[in-house]
Amino acid sequence: MNFSFLYPYAFVLLVLLPCFWWCKQKVKSIYFPKEEWLPKQSFSWDNQFLYTVLIYTLLVFALAAPFTYASEANSAKKGRDLVLLLDTSGSMAERGFNEKDRTQTKYDISVTLAKDFIEKRYDDNVGLVVFGSFAFSASPLTYDLKALNEMFELMSHVGIAGTSTAIGDALMQGLSTLKSGEAKSKVLILLTDGVHNAGKTSPREAVSLVRKQGVKVYTIGIGKKADYDVSLLNNIAKDSGGKSFFCQNADELETVYENIAKLEPSPIRSEQYLNKEQLAIYPFLLVLVLLSLLIFRSEESG
Repeated sequence: MNFSFLYPYAFVLLVLLPCFWWCKQKVKSIYFPKEEWLPKQSFSWDNQFLYTVLIYTLLVFALAAPFTYASEANSAKKGRDLVLLLDTSGSMAERGFNEKDRTQTKYDISVTLAKDFIEKRYDDNVGLVVFGSFAFSASPLTYDLKALNEMFELMSHVGIAGTSTAIGDALMQGLSTLKSGEAKSKVLILLTDGVHNAGKTSPREAVSLVRKQGVKVYTIGIGKKADYDVSLLNNIAKDSGGKSFFCQNADELETVYENIAKLEPSPIRSEQYLNKEQLAIYPFLLVLVLLSLLIFRSEESG
């Protein structure tokens, strides 16, 4: 069995512990400048300070929601195999797509939003394919989403795969990347701002294989509709059982990713733990015992 906390940030409240001592001393120094004149307290009542600190610590511990779970839980992935196909052709260097920051290129904002989307794919096996005149896998399928996001900086930038747009090759490379996955649900997300004009494989051939392998494709056309093949993107999505989206600015692209997340929800990791047992009740019970003891000793000394 493993041990963890659902809300570990609750332990930040422990930084307030010194106040239990400091504030008490502060009050004494103001109202009782000659502390030696004060009557000595009994040993049991001197321990009130320790009891108070212990009670506070236990409450913070309970607030952090401790729990135990089976060791197999971390490897029990129940998501899907998902590959993002990112267009890095020359036209992705066009600026003005983000109305809030017109210095950003279409590629810049596409990468930023793709990272945000990927970070929430808690239990999905995710890969990255970049394409231009040709396509290649920038990252194989992985559950290490942090490492995957780093691949965007290392393996993808405008022009890295040429300046043209090989949509057919991108789909084929996406299928190749999916082969290493074992999930029942397999998804490709194709983002492009151009028309298919390069590569060894036609989109029609690629879609035929996509359909045979039961892979769902979501297509995203970004920029002006006149710049990309709306009909082709619609057909790719429709033939594979996916859906096509079109966006003319960064806000619309962000909404597209939100819609895809709803269509392909990723399970919340905390729900995937096996034999999960909440432990917060135990520190709460101990707090009740300590409070009862303090009340009893207070009445006894009174």
